[in-house]
Amino acid sequence: MIELVRASPAHIGRIAHRMRLIDQRECAAMGKTAKTGLRSSLVASVVAYTAKIDGCPEGMFGVTPGSTIDGIGHPWMLATDVAFDCAREMLSAGPGLIALMHRRFRRLENIVSVENERAIRMLSRWGFEVGDEQMMVGRVPFVKFWREA
Repeated sequence: MIELVRASPAHIGRIAHRMRLIDQRECAAMGKTAKTGLRSSLVASVVAYTAKIDGCPEGMFGVTPGSTIDGIGHPWMLATDVAFDCAREMLSAGPGLIALMHRRFRRLENIVSVENERAIRMLSRWGFEVGDEQMMVGRVPFVKFWREA
């Protein structure tokens, strides 16, 4: 069972040490380790939650401000394989969290590695559009994703 709680710096170590390899690769492309990727995302977020499974932090997600004038926020999620093994529950939790993000931002947009197939499927199921045009960040190909309120 997934329990969503406010994200805390205390959750970072547990998630970082077991983070999915593709999420680690995305962090590295941005010049960060798993731990610094989680830490900087959490610090910059206006909304951030941790998914606990059986009491253990397994994923963290939130939204950072992009352009408050244009109403753009950047959603993010970094997780362990355990979180993605509970995909059905994650899919069910997503719409409520996205609604919280849309309370602050009209448009949600970010990038995701084209190799992150499970995240792309989840984003699509949550109503995000995923672009086709690839861009390289570091040595990792990414595509944009977005959703309007």
